[in-house]
Amino acid sequence: MILYKRREESVLSELRGIKGKEAIKAFVKAGGVKRKGKGDHVNVKMPNGQIVTIPSSKELKIGLLKSALKKAGLTEDEFLRLLK
Repeated sequence: MILYKRREESVLSELRGIKGKEAIKAFVKAGGVKRKGKGDHVNVKMPNGQIVTIPSSKELKIGLLKSALKKAGLTEDEFLRLLK
């Protein structure tokens, strides 16, 4: 149980500090199609039909990022691999 908790904490720390533009590129690599949104937001239509909205101009908070990953059907590990 402790090992699982340590792994979860390390993934959370890796998700901190991700900029919106980096996240958008990762979602597009995962098969999403980039579309315009309002203001500085970008909509990415994922292959599962869901539309993920990401602000492109600032660093993303973990709650927003985890919610977008769930909606896009990606795991945290898959997303981190797509970032690289």
